[in-house]
Amino acid sequence: MLRIGILGAAGIAPAAIIRPAARRSDVKVVAVASRREERARQFAERHGIDRSYGDYPQMLADTGVDLVYNALPPSEHAKWSIAALEAGKHVLCEKPFAMNAEEAARMIEAAHSTGCRLIEAFHDRYHPLSIELDAVRASGALGGITMLRADFSASNPFNPASLRHDPQLGGGSLMDLGCYPVHWVRAFMGEEPTVLGASASLNPLGADLSISADLQFPSGAQALLTSAMVEQAQHLNSSLEVTGTGGQLRVNNMVFPSRGHSITLTTEGLERTWTVRGLETYDHQLEAVVDALQTGRELPTEGSDCLANMKIIDAIYQAAGVGR
Repeated sequence: MLRIGILGAAGIAPAAIIRPAARRSDVKVVAVASRREERARQFAERHGIDRSYGDYPQMLADTGVDLVYNALPPSEHAKWSIAALEAGKHVLCEKPFAMNAEEAARMIEAAHSTGCRLIEAFHDRYHPLSIELDAVRASGALGGITMLRADFSASNPFNPASLRHDPQLGGGSLMDLGCYPVHWVRAFMGEEPTVLGASASLNPLGADLSISADLQFPSGAQALLTSAMVEQAQHLNSSLEVTGTGGQLRVNNMVFPSRGHSITLTTEGLERTWTVRGLETYDHQLEAVVDALQTGRELPTEGSDCLANMKIIDAIYQAAGVGR
């Protein structure tokens, strides 16, 4: 039985870990911690969690917790992930992994020194859709890749009280949304790009409401990445387009494919559209984590992958002139 403790009584936790755990017989969420004891207690009661703590170190000292799900703001990821690792817990840390690559490197070093696992929660990477895209790439149907376009935009009007809009807490469209397109193009290409240029529009607090970046891969392919917190109600787009010398690929709904998605491949003038069967992305992620802890198998969103993604995020911000 894998026993999970949640750091932060966060709104993402029910979908990301509580409900997926409840659908399994070998996983249980046993504890939650918040800086406000009453909030932790109410959260635990609402979700049927055995223990609640009004202090993070208390939960990390709980010997009945095997894995910590770090749902805190990005500004708290490094400190408390490292503390959890040093307490002998494995960690599933929400994206974005850290505030910058320097923090990410320290987190990964802590995982190495403690022998505990530290995994970034890019849940979409574990859905069968990702495996299908890897297969399309490996098939050679697209020929040589020349251009990728990736976008994640969602309705999230400016709110100064929201952590997603506060740069001190790790807010901004690139950190909250654009980290996914960065991950998509890196995973699809299997290469680490350089940033050619970037631009951003900022909110009154200095966080990016939207950002775009031009990337160059060693193989010669270029990529245009965009992310935006838009004003339109219920707007959501997470798409990837790939152009090669042999054809084009378009994928709709990269982030939540179980809610409806499509894969369209055009080669030699013929267009084929299909989908792949799968559960919620979070179910596949938890399955992968359980398997990795049992087998020791390395996951695609841990170790050097986490650091590489943060390096690109840092470089995009620097190219856009966004101070952090």
